[in-house]
Amino acid sequence: MRLWASSHADYFRRTWGVDVTGVRLLADGWMLEFRFRVLDPRKAAPLLDVNAKPYLVDQRSGVVLSVPAMENVGELRQHSAPLAGRSYFVIFGNGNKIVARGNDVNVMVGRFAAQALPVL
Repeated sequence: MRLWASSHADYFRRTWGVDVTGVRLLADGWMLEFRFRVLDPRKAAPLLDVNAKPYLVDQRSGVVLSVPAMENVGELRQHSAPLAGRSYFVIFGNGNKIVARGNDVNVMVGRFAAQALPVL
């Protein structure tokens, strides 16, 4: 992640007003968490827009993962007014554990796209 962050961090700070923290496996590999910290709430607002559908694409297999919706909880993502300094997350389902630690993934939320993020 350190190499990815050093080569991409400035772009995401300037363009989207966020620090991309990374993607990591959760729930014994059944889910993936994309996390970012807001620096500029105005620029980061599209990432938290309820109408912008997030997707994660595994570069190795080409599989596209989406955000699961739980019956009593709703989508496993945050969509509120962003606050500077606060971290936010998006959870993606990883059925059949296709995405593994060490894979590179692309995360898209509306027009936002972070490519070749290593899964930790």
